[in-house]
Amino acid sequence: MNFAIIQFPASNCDQDALHAVRHLGYSARYVWHKDASLGAADAVLIPGGFSYGDHLRCGAIARFSPVMRAVQQFGAQGGLVLGICNGFQVLTEAGLLPGALVRNRSLQFRCEHVFLKTVTRNSPFTNQVPNDKLLRVPIAHGEGCYFAAEETLQQLAANDQILWQYCDQEGNVTEAANPNGALRNIAGICNEPRNVAGLMPHPERACEAILGNTDGMLIFQSMIAWFAQRRQSRAA
Repeated sequence: MNFAIIQFPASNCDQDALHAVRHLGYSARYVWHKDASLGAADAVLIPGGFSYGDHLRCGAIARFSPVMRAVQQFGAQGGLVLGICNGFQVLTEAGLLPGALVRNRSLQFRCEHVFLKTVTRNSPFTNQVPNDKLLRVPIAHGEGCYFAAEETLQQLAANDQILWQYCDQEGNVTEAANPNGALRNIAGICNEPRNVAGLMPHPERACEAILGNTDGMLIFQSMIAWFAQRRQSRAA
């Protein structure tokens, strides 16, 4: 399985994403923002950082990069796309995911570990997360508050598109466990076809025992397992 990792000017988690995928034993390579093609990619990661310096607003300029046309086409054809932190912001700006990411409720940058409840395992990004397993992963953002109209929130819930919610260490989805004020404690969602997802926390920073946490591996392993199953079913 080949991962393409998009690099924008000022991306700062691209190397982490590359390392995490290669640590799992899979191929990963960078794709520059000016490239018009993703090459032989089986999945796309849009990493965190401050694409284009977050000028105008987070992800607002990155959505116009030449490479995003290729990402949109790839997603429209059913390819796996995961946006992490700033990558989530880019995907909402590009219209690949509904809603928006706005300033944290505290108006402060938050850098800490949080707990995530996996709301559904019916997705390419969550299928390997064990039942009742809470993910402990780091966040690092100033604009991570997920916002959408009530109608959109209802549609996300009805279509099982909410993938992760912020929770406490017992799994309770509470206001106190919400680090940024996100509506419905939403930490990550997917599109209706379920092949494009965005997530504010950083699973790529929780993929090695030396870091004291490997919970993030479950998200990448879910993508790998889904792709392997799809390839097997197509070959049958």
